[in-house]
Amino acid sequence: MVWARAFARTLPLLLVAAGIVYDWFTPSEYTATPLFAAAPLVAAPLHSLRGTVLTGLLAVGAVLVVHGVLGIVLQVDAVTEVVTVTTAAVLAVLINTVVRRGDERLATVREIAEFAQRAVLPEPEPRIAGLDVAARYEAAQEDAFIGGDLYAVQDSPYGVRLVVGDVRGKGMKAVATVATVVGAFREAAEQEPALEGVAERLERALTRAGTRRDGIDAVEGFTTAVLAEIPPGADLVRVVNRGHPPPLLLHPDGTLAVLSAASFALPLGMSDLGGRPAPTVRERFPRGATLLLHTDGLSEARDARGEFFDPAGWLAGRVFSCPDALLTALFEAVRRHTGGVLTDDMALLAVRRHEQ
Repeated sequence: MVWARAFARTLPLLLVAAGIVYDWFTPSEYTATPLFAAAPLVAAPLHSLRGTVLTGLLAVGAVLVVHGVLGIVLQVDAVTEVVTVTTAAVLAVLINTVVRRGDERLATVREIAEFAQRAVLPEPEPRIAGLDVAARYEAAQEDAFIGGDLYAVQDSPYGVRLVVGDVRGKGMKAVATVATVVGAFREAAEQEPALEGVAERLERALTRAGTRRDGIDAVEGFTTAVLAEIPPGADLVRVVNRGHPPPLLLHPDGTLAVLSAASFALPLGMSDLGGRPAPTVRERFPRGATLLLHTDGLSEARDARGEFFDPAGWLAGRVFSCPDALLTALFEAVRRHTGGVLTDDMALLAVRRHEQ
């Protein structure tokens, strides 16, 4: 909270002031050394190097002034108190230096992670082939910029094609798989005339990547994904779902359709287990409607009682001015539902057809 941060930053000065008052109003056998010594040590992680040095000088100076006024500057206990406070001030400067260097390294790591996210998951253009587009990525881990969720939009000769997916696992291996899926999608979206063919290309790309893995990832690596295609000049959307939460279609009047397939298809990377081919769902995509693709970080977000967030129930009956407004409101609703604590990454991709 703001007041707590403000109090923490003023605490070193309060400690020095308390030390002066204590030393002034108590007998000489009592000492405020702990208060004076604590002031620069508290300032070290909260203030700049300059602020820490000034706090240390203030604490040592306050001790000398109090001792001078009381006439005990040369007494053994007084000298010991000055040495103790000075030592604490020097230690505080060293602590501040270490903390600042750690912050600089952390800032560098953050910059690298942010650059990696932009390289692997670049922000889509806000307008693609007559469609308004918005995307959001929210990592569950604080200070993490990228994980195993993915999204991509590609304007192809066959229409605007989209993919949202969730890679099994975390860490750099998941990020590598995200790069594999996104790269294969962009290539296949330009070359494959059918959306089912795009899904098969992603399957083959993951299979090739799996042969280079070892351990459990070699046999259990998979990616859930949903692909969508909006053909040019047609009020239509096609969807191929590979084990992923179904897309939601929000109409201009607030009515909502869940684009579920009649049968379940296995996630990408699990073709060795057989299973039925993924059916293609076809749905009318009228002007003014918004298509929402999301990962299970949205539909499986829990509140304090363990209840899942219901995106379809929350969106039904609502109207938004643009895809970006929809995603902003949806993120805020999820944060209220979870109390601000996400347990899984969340990727959202919204596309809207213009009313005119």
